[in-house]
Amino acid sequence: MKLGVMAGYAVNQEQLLGMAQTAQDAEALGFDSIWTAEAYGFDAATPLAYFSARTEKIRLGSAIFQIPGRTPGNAAMTATTIDNLSNGRFVMGLGSSGPQVAEGWHGQPFAKQIQRTREYIEILRKMFAREYVEFDGDIYKLPLPDGLGKPLKLMTKPIQERIPIYLAAIGPKNTALAGELCDGWLPYLYGPEHADFLNANLKEGAERVGRSIDDIEISPSIFTATGDGDLDELRDRIRPIIALYVGGMGARGKNFYNALVTSYGYEEDAVKIQDLYLDKKYDEAAAAVPVELIDMVSLVGNKDRIAERIAAYKDIGTDNLMVVPMAADHQGRKEILSTVAAAAEQAGAV
Repeated sequence: MKLGVMAGYAVNQEQLLGMAQTAQDAEALGFDSIWTAEAYGFDAATPLAYFSARTEKIRLGSAIFQIPGRTPGNAAMTATTIDNLSNGRFVMGLGSSGPQVAEGWHGQPFAKQIQRTREYIEILRKMFAREYVEFDGDIYKLPLPDGLGKPLKLMTKPIQERIPIYLAAIGPKNTALAGELCDGWLPYLYGPEHADFLNANLKEGAERVGRSIDDIEISPSIFTATGDGDLDELRDRIRPIIALYVGGMGARGKNFYNALVTSYGYEEDAVKIQDLYLDKKYDEAAAAVPVELIDMVSLVGNKDRIAERIAAYKDIGTDNLMVVPMAADHQGRKEILSTVAAAAEQAGAV
């Protein structure tokens, strides 16, 4: 099993520059990858280009590039640029984002996401292979019919023969699509005790095209708070982010994270968290997150406790364990990564 760092997205200059320090720390500690995200502030691509100049070996992943935020052509150009700057270390993570961002920020329709994602990935594969791109899909048409455009191919060659494409997916159809088309899967709130259930749609998609689930790198992001102190204090660092996903991602009746937690057996808690969150009672929503749920989808505690949970992820076949360090400053993040690296070695996981 490999270790990664989900750096997420920064909200100010200090955090943005601190992420580069975290990339260097992660590389020194033997982590395999570091990943950035985007919402509607800093983008996910530019920091990776910066990291490429500050590191030598660590893989650089987008988690995620928003599909509505870039045409396939722009995404292919960006990926090829980072791959060249980093000498072949780029991993492209893609995702649909949500209707609020797709329609409210990018001005793009959110409908038909499964078909949109399928076509997007198929076009990217053609572009990375440097084929002359002709595509007649339901969503994308290249070149546009009855226009002046002509089939083009990517002018510059990626360093990697095949740039890996990972898909952030929670819903069953999107997860199956990851199994069918992608090199990796980026799930959130992934509890190893439910691995068979969680991986079922991935397996179905893989088998649909004659692949095995072993062909897809399962790469869950795991909220992490380490220390020898009070476990409840460490859990409190994680509560707000779980409340955000369960309560605030999507709308009432259309929140895949809420549905996921419900499938774990926390139906009443999921309803309560969402009701409180949508009523803007954020502290109360965080307080309503059950301790058992936090411990299931997070790494919490001292090195020995972290090692036990890392072993659980290793035992169910996790390929990349993506640590989300729950610390506000560079030193705090470094301490978390150091503890995880030592715990993973203790567990015999890396």
